[in-house]
Amino acid sequence: MELSDSSHTNGHEGQPTRRDMLHVATGAIAAGGAAMVAWPLINQMNPAADTMALASIEFDLSTVAEGSQAKVMWRGAPLFIRHRTAEEIARAKKDDSAPDLRDKQTDEQRTMQSDGKAGKAQYLIMQAACTHLGCIPVGVTESGYLGDYGGWFCPCHGSQYDTSGRIRKGPAPLNLIIPPYVYLSDTLVKIG
Repeated sequence: MELSDSSHTNGHEGQPTRRDMLHVATGAIAAGGAAMVAWPLINQMNPAADTMALASIEFDLSTVAEGSQAKVMWRGAPLFIRHRTAEEIARAKKDDSAPDLRDKQTDEQRTMQSDGKAGKAQYLIMQAACTHLGCIPVGVTESGYLGDYGGWFCPCHGSQYDTSGRIRKGPAPLNLIIPPYVYLSDTLVKIG
């Protein structure tokens, strides 16, 4: 004697039953509930709005006179934006092949935008932190350039950088770091 399980087929072979529909509905409700619980937990890991606001800044380069520099804050750290003179650019290009460059980069590489396009040779944008221990290097003062290379001098341990921000002397292992940036116009740059 054969017994058929009427609870699964309800007399119709291959047709979904009420029990099958309850399983699908229960699974859908469970998945929706799990998503509702998980969303706030995942969303709280996103950066805060104030952090996102610091992710990039725009700076008007026309405010920096030739031969001077501005110090701006980006992501809580200082940046130097130097408007170099023709003499500073010529000196940096002449030093591209200097034998005492530890972290070899040409001046053109140091002024290139983060999108790979050529930058503007007259503007040098870099982090204002010595790559040795993070002190802020000193640039041109009223009495002239500090250091032997016409660029920046770190007063903490004596590292000296040239007019392209490349390490030339002292304990610093690397050039001053170039942040990511792109020019939005002739006078406006977006950093970050």
